[in-house]
Amino acid sequence: MNKLEIKGDWNIIKGKLKQKWGALTDDDLQCAEGKLEEVYGRIQKRTGATREAIEDAIKDSKSTCCS
Repeated sequence: MNKLEIKGDWNIIKGKLKQKWGALTDDDLQCAEGKLEEVYGRIQKRTGATREAIEDAIKDSKSTCCS
């Protein structure tokens, strides 16, 4: 998955990620917007989730909202 794939639906995906991991803040996702590696790092730092789990959550969010 690349940043272009998630860019168009980013607001919906951000909401779904915050639902999944309540510890995430708007600041975590806002300042990382457009910087996929930073998004993964911030989510990992806040939640302790693995990179694979984060990628799966983003894919799931994208597939349920953006088909």
